Amino acid sequence: MIRVEQVVKSFGSLTVLKGVDVIIPAEKVVAIVGPSGAGKTTLLQIMGTLSKADSGKVIIDGRDVFALGDKQLAGFRNKNIGFVFQFHHLLPEFTAIENVCIPAYIAGKSRESAEKRAGDLLSFLGLSERFHHKPSELSGGEQQRVAVARALINQPKVILADEPSGNLDSKNKEELHKLFFALRDEFKQTFVVVTHDRDLAAMADIQLSMNDGRFV
Repeated sequence: MIRVEQVVKSFGSLTVLKGVDVIIPAEKVVAIVGPSGAGKTTLLQIMGTLSKADSGKVIIDGRDVFALGDKQLAGFRNKNIGFVFQFHHLLPEFTAIENVCIPAYIAGKSRESAEKRAGDLLSFLGLSERFHHKPSELSGGEQQRVAVARALINQPKVILADEPSGNLDSKNKEELHKLFFALRDEFKQTFVVVTHDRDLAAMADIQLSMNDGRFV
């Protein structure tokens, strides 16, 4: 599903990724662990095409993503990659269903089809009574599930998550972790999760450890 080949990334004189190689198989939940500063988030951003490597390749579903032009790359990202972050990044002025629909609108979907898909996802995630609530009216766990629904709306092949349970209490954290596996089984998606949470890492199909810009 994802193949990373000899990826190098520096910020000024600091080399954060030092020739990273990794293969992420399809339909697995893969946890990337390691100390702060190991390069986990930088690698996730490069795999998600949010940042470009200085050298090396990222191949997703057979496509060399950085060989694409900017417009093609943006379209590929919108269609094939969903993101879940520690901070939910929901737009406060929009309701739950409106937040979920945004990537579908960017992809050119009609309002009717976007809202139907968003409603189905929110219901699947246990939020059928929260469609028209704004983020300030939702709990932290509910906000994170809205963010997960937003990541899923375009039926991407890959979900990339950066410390997704970092701001949740233990109950919501456990529910979110179980949700990833339910989504993998239901929608046949690949999850790559950067986490410091040992419980989530232990549950993952594959656990990878980074240190000092490389997998160890």
